[in-house]
Amino acid sequence: MTPPATQVLAPCPGRLVPLSETPDPVFASEMVGPGVAIDPDPGEVTVVSPIAGKVVKVHPHAFVVLGGDGVGVLVHLGINTVRLDGRGFEVLTTQGSTVAAGDPMVRWDPSTITGDDISTIVPVVAMDRPKGSVPAPADGAVAVTGDVLFTVEA
Repeated sequence: MTPPATQVLAPCPGRLVPLSETPDPVFASEMVGPGVAIDPDPGEVTVVSPIAGKVVKVHPHAFVVLGGDGVGVLVHLGINTVRLDGRGFEVLTTQGSTVAAGDPMVRWDPSTITGDDISTIVPVVAMDRPKGSVPAPADGAVAVTGDVLFTVEA
């Protein structure tokens, strides 16, 4: 019997962007895995878990949730935001905790994030999955928190 596919939900609202247009070659070339990116709406937002599972890594600017089916999803809040040393981010979860899809993970305000070579684009990546296995979003598509972004076969 084929295991069910994992639906990856939008962790924050914004305009959907193909991962290939992410201003970071590692994400754009799907080296971490396939996915989509979100150009987040301005203003403070609580970023939520895109799947149910265990929080295996959490930083102010990024987190990874591993589902029970072995699907891991990385949410990276901006590009080069690691340089901010956590400024502008409030972590709302703990590493090792179990979360449901939609649980609060990090609060931030993309409009306050600035700096040289820093982007607020949010890659949402299915880790260690085949390149090209997540279709690019339709032009002009917009996500609301909790919308299904893409599906990953277990």
